[in-house]
Amino acid sequence: MIWLPLIAAGVAAAPPSQQVVSPPQPGTPQLAAPLPPLSEAEHAIDAGRLDQARLMIGRAVAAGMKGPQVDLILADLAFASAKYDEALIRYRQLLAADPANSRLAERAGISALKQGDLATAEPFIDRATKGANPSWRAWNARGAVADLRQDWRAADAAFDEAARLAPDEADVINNRGWSQLLRGDWKRAVGLFERAAALDPRSIRIANNLELARAAMAGDLPQRKVGETDRAWAARLNDAGMAAQVMGDRQRAVAAFTQALEASGTWYARAANNLQAAGGR
Repeated sequence: MIWLPLIAAGVAAAPPSQQVVSPPQPGTPQLAAPLPPLSEAEHAIDAGRLDQARLMIGRAVAAGMKGPQVDLILADLAFASAKYDEALIRYRQLLAADPANSRLAERAGISALKQGDLATAEPFIDRATKGANPSWRAWNARGAVADLRQDWRAADAAFDEAARLAPDEADVINNRGWSQLLRGDWKRAVGLFERAAALDPRSIRIANNLELARAAMAGDLPQRKVGETDRAWAARLNDAGMAAQVMGDRQRAVAAFTQALEASGTWYARAANNLQAAGGR
C-alpha cells in the first residue's frame, strides 16, 4: 500500500499545462470584475474624463456603495458637468453634516453664482474665503461677487488674493479684465484679456471678451462718468450703438449694445433688442 501516496504525490506535482480544468457549466454564476476604488473616479473627474467617472460611480452605486464619499463624488461630478443646480443641492446636503468645510462652501457658492443666484452665492463664498487656506477659486469668485455689487475696492482686493495664489491663472486675469470692462476702463481691460488669452488660447470666452474690449476701445465708446448710475451709462452706450449702426459700423454697434446690457445691472430691453437686430450674440 506504500505506492498510493506516491501516486497521489505525482498527481499533485503535475505541471499546470497538464492539468485538466473543467469548463464552467451553463448557468454557473461568474464573479463580477472588482470595483475600482472611488479615488479612481475622483481622479477621472479631475482629469476631465467625465464619462469614465460617471460609469465608475454608476457601478459603485449599483453595487450598493453609499456614504459621504459617494455623495461628494456625485456632487463633484455634477459640478464638473456644469449641472450647477444639482451640484448646489448636493453640496448643501454635504455642508449640513460638515459646515466648516471650506471647499464645500466654495463649490456651493460657485454653483449658485453660475446660476446667477447672488443672494445664495455670497454667504457661501464669504464662508469659503474666511475659512482655513482659501483657494484662488474662492477669491476669484469673491471678486466676481464684488463686481456684481459694484464694490470695486473689494473686487480688487479679492482678485489680488487670487492672483497671489495663482499668478498665471487665466481665469483670474480674465475676471479682472471683465471687472475693468464693467468700470469702462477699455484700455486696461484689453491688456488683461490679452494676457489671459496668451495663457489660455483655446478659451472662447476669453477670446470673445478680448474682441469686445478691443471693439470698445477702437470705437471710442463712452467712458463712464464719475458717479454715473448704471442705467444712465447703459442709456448712453445704447445711444452710441444706435449712432454706430446708422453709420454702418456694425462692430462698434454690437460692442456698445453688449456693454449697455452688462452696464445696466438689469435686463435692458432696448439694448437687447438693438443687439439682436445688429446680429450680435
